[in-house]
Amino acid sequence: MVQSMAGLLEGGRLTRARPFRAPHHSASMAAMVGGGMRAKPGEASLAHHGVLFLDELPEFAPQVLDSLRQPMETGDVLIARANYHVRYPARFQLIAAMNPCRCGHGRASGRACGRGPNCEASYQSRVSGPMLDRMDIAIDLAPVTPADLAAPATGETSARVAARIAAARTAQIDRAAREGEGAAVNAALCDRALERIAKPDADGAALLARAAEALGFSARGYHRILRVARTLADLEGVDAVRRRHIAEAVSYRRRDGAPGASFSPFSVSSGPGEAVG
Repeated sequence: MVQSMAGLLEGGRLTRARPFRAPHHSASMAAMVGGGMRAKPGEASLAHHGVLFLDELPEFAPQVLDSLRQPMETGDVLIARANYHVRYPARFQLIAAMNPCRCGHGRASGRACGRGPNCEASYQSRVSGPMLDRMDIAIDLAPVTPADLAAPATGETSARVAARIAAARTAQIDRAAREGEGAAVNAALCDRALERIAKPDADGAALLARAAEALGFSARGYHRILRVARTLADLEGVDAVRRRHIAEAVSYRRRDGAPGASFSPFSVSSGPGEAVG
């Protein structure tokens, strides 16, 4: 229905393919969340039940990025006009990518920045704190070297990863149904149900309490850590949320412009050959 409103159905045919939307960073607020003379759906709604990918995240206008904050919480967009209101669904998965600074290198690369030591902080500050607080996972990637490109692939295949994710989703839906929450994945659970379904063991709860106090997590961040930890346990195929799952979920939270490094005091070793930070 959303695709039809936007005039994007090919030959009027319905499709079961999940949408993937990747708007350019010059997109306006109306293009992102909807609007115009006839209040058409924007990219957030066109990505409903799919992926909204924002490349070069800080290059988007700050007001455009902040316009996504409400849809990320409620799963819909309300466009208000003087004579009418239009509500479009917008339950998407947001994925974003960015360079560490405007020069493209950042301190971690070991290369000199042409704009001085404040380039990285200034560039990353274009994304507001409340927007970053709504992102569950933030990962820094090291530059790919020529040796990396020449080496054979050693990671899991996409098919194996997809199978593991499908099994985890099935487990989530079955568990939510048993708990009386309907056919819901972890991302769709309300906070009340999440605190019951994702309740960690004693060690995990103690770690989460210390991390929340030391790092000043918001209530939203606290529940998002629980949600990620529950999903990590599902991907591992275990019923209980344990300390290692909490530790890994905490390490993914972005704080002060740098993920991971802020959480080293909470690193744990869970067994021979198994370390989570």
